[in-house]
Amino acid sequence: MTAVIDKPVQKPGRWAAPPRPVWEEKPSQVGLAGKGLVLGIACFAILFPLWIVVVTSLSSRKTIDEAGGLVMVPKGVTFIAYQELLSGGQVTRAAIISVLVTLVGTAFSMTVSVLCAYGLSRTESVGHRWILMTLLATMFFSAGLIPTYLLVQTLGLTDSYLALILPSAISVFNILVLRGFFMGISPELTDSARIDGAGDFRILWQIIMPLSRAVIAVITLFYAVGYWSAWFNASLYLNDQDMMPLQNVMIQLVQKQEAPVGLGQAIKTGQLSGLAVQMAVMVMALLPVAVLSPFVQRHFKKGMLTGAVKG
Repeated sequence: MTAVIDKPVQKPGRWAAPPRPVWEEKPSQVGLAGKGLVLGIACFAILFPLWIVVVTSLSSRKTIDEAGGLVMVPKGVTFIAYQELLSGGQVTRAAIISVLVTLVGTAFSMTVSVLCAYGLSRTESVGHRWILMTLLATMFFSAGLIPTYLLVQTLGLTDSYLALILPSAISVFNILVLRGFFMGISPELTDSARIDGAGDFRILWQIIMPLSRAVIAVITLFYAVGYWSAWFNASLYLNDQDMMPLQNVMIQLVQKQEAPVGLGQAIKTGQLSGLAVQMAVMVMALLPVAVLSPFVQRHFKKGMLTGAVKG
């Protein structure tokens, strides 16, 4: 019998390929320190301006005068700017208008976008390809500002809150993301529901929507931030100052250096600084987005990447 001699296992040489890709290897201490340093600098560059805005809004007129403008180091905290802003007048009315427009506009935009995306995700639907090509064309070509204004004026939407919603209610990009996510859902689920007698609306409500919570949360945030931050439509279609949303009032405060009704006397008597009012309005405008974003952040990667890859 021939003896079987086990060959010694050769160790990988100097130029042998690593057992796994480099990006999967555990980073070195230098790499970890470098990443921490870069992230720290990025966080500082983002948070430091926000810190200055918040601190200045909470500073008294004396502190702002001593700092010569924006305050970096707080010296006492006062909420007089927020008290004056929220006590009534144009700023409070503008904030309420912005909240209502954001809620109604987001609900309308999501309803139309979800219905459109679901219809386009069913490749057997009538006119699917032509409707999709028409929507894609609007991403590259637009009628322009003047035809859009004439259309809104002809429909009688000027000096109406509908002018803040309808002209920018639909985003084709958001529809395509929703469509890509819907197409990634297993067709066996919808086919089995259709065999059981479910219609399209029931399939959408009870099967597609629960499985698409991630992408729906992300698109809802996109629409809500868009409505909350919008100012151009109001400046273009609204002539009544009392109908202006919060962003337009903030522009008046920051650019024109005008104090809204009820604040002028407090600024003239020296009780309140105009700069503190400007910073307080900025905080009020940024606060809803800053509060809602962390709750949607966990859905962002799954919702956006899945919709983009499978579309």
